[in-house]
Amino acid sequence: MWQRSVCVGLLALALGYLCVLGPELPPAALRQLSASLLGTLRRARSLEARTVAAWQAAIVRPARGWARVAVGVNACVDVVLSGVKLLEALGLEPSDGKNHAVLSSGQDLREAFAHFMERGAAAERFFSDAEAFQDIARTASEHPAAQLYVGGNAALIGQKLATNPDLKILLCGPVGPKLHELLDDNVVVPPESMQERDEFHLILEYQAGEQWGRVRAPAANRFIFSHDLSNGALNMLEVFVSSLDEFQPDLVVLSGLHMMEGQSKEMRQRRLMEAVASISDIPTDIPIHLELASMTDQDFMSNIMHQVFPLVNSIGLNEQELLFLTQSASGPHASLASWSGVPDVGVVSDILFWILKEHGKAAERASDLTRIHFHTLAYHILVTVDGHWGNQAAAVAAGARAAGTQACATDTIDTSKVFLKAPLEFVTSHTEAPSKISLNPDEPVVRWHREGISFHFTPVLVCKDPVRTVGLGDAISAEGLLYSEVYPQ
Repeated sequence: MWQRSVCVGLLALALGYLCVLGPELPPAALRQLSASLLGTLRRARSLEARTVAAWQAAIVRPARGWARVAVGVNACVDVVLSGVKLLEALGLEPSDGKNHAVLSSGQDLREAFAHFMERGAAAERFFSDAEAFQDIARTASEHPAAQLYVGGNAALIGQKLATNPDLKILLCGPVGPKLHELLDDNVVVPPESMQERDEFHLILEYQAGEQWGRVRAPAANRFIFSHDLSNGALNMLEVFVSSLDEFQPDLVVLSGLHMMEGQSKEMRQRRLMEAVASISDIPTDIPIHLELASMTDQDFMSNIMHQVFPLVNSIGLNEQELLFLTQSASGPHASLASWSGVPDVGVVSDILFWILKEHGKAAERASDLTRIHFHTLAYHILVTVDGHWGNQAAAVAAGARAAGTQACATDTIDTSKVFLKAPLEFVTSHTEAPSKISLNPDEPVVRWHREGISFHFTPVLVCKDPVRTVGLGDAISAEGLLYSEVYPQ
């Protein structure tokens, strides 16, 4: 760090010396020397500072923004605390990791937590035993280190969008008294959406390098679980769709389908068919964004892909959901069991391309899907079918900036608190002749094309000591949507 400071000081001195000598030097020589020194001075700044400066120039508001956004249908109160502290408070000893699709006991909880903590991966699970969950939830909410927040993808996206005073937000979901108290004043909740009791979700956080027994977390993340019947049955979906006539939104944001995994297979399939019918009732001139979340049932994920994806215009997802999606439908790179470190950009790009090519809008296919916002810790990619969305360079940069500010709990990016984790070189595909890209922090939004589909890539400035990881993906998607513009068709 001190070497860079000395370098900057010497360059500044050289520029000052040039100003003194300026009249005695030929104009062409003066211009060449000045440009060279300024270029060196610019490069002497950190990669993080150069990225932030370039984002500032790239992040511009769309020509036509949203005025009214309707968001539904999962909402709850998040109880956030250290996973290790809760497990200790429950008297659960460190355990070897084991994945469980559904949790039914403290033993299942400690094994699943260890499994995902060891991988530094986010996950969400349903806790089937209502009484056991209430005991755990009581211990968690009364813990001195516990914090209560707005929770649920829909409520979090609505809360994030509500920070923009020009936007009017409708939130429909199971809203209890505590959640209503926590919501921004700019969020409107239909009376039919209110209920007497809150739904609580337990968010067990862990930090990079944190240890529990033999398990050591390679990255900061969180493990979520709940016994949430209202959100699990999508109880508020019909209320949500019926409220759109009066609210008249410019954009609909939908989430919560993953919560149905706690239902029986028969109940889940029936409810999914009803959800498809309700979503089909939303006027086709209102764009719909679907936010995905962690899932474990491949058949259910495949059904969502085939039945719901064609009805929406945009989806948001992370690296775990993307890999699970291609595994569920035997897509490209489906044999990959898990990501190793930062997800390979070429692999991610191939899967995103396949989703839009196989399930997106095309002349021969009845589908409205034209946009995917992919986010992982180190970078984001926005993929769009050409001719449907605008301002996507600004949108992907805004999403990445939101990741850095929210994780560090700062209003602007503090370059001393973040670091560039994205690969400085990568290929854009592993299934076709790839382009090799070298990342330039002065132009951090990289764009490439593939058969009528545009890719916008930007790195993330990762928070060194994250304050809170919960809701990060929702904040990213919300910010990306805020800066996006949909073209009338």
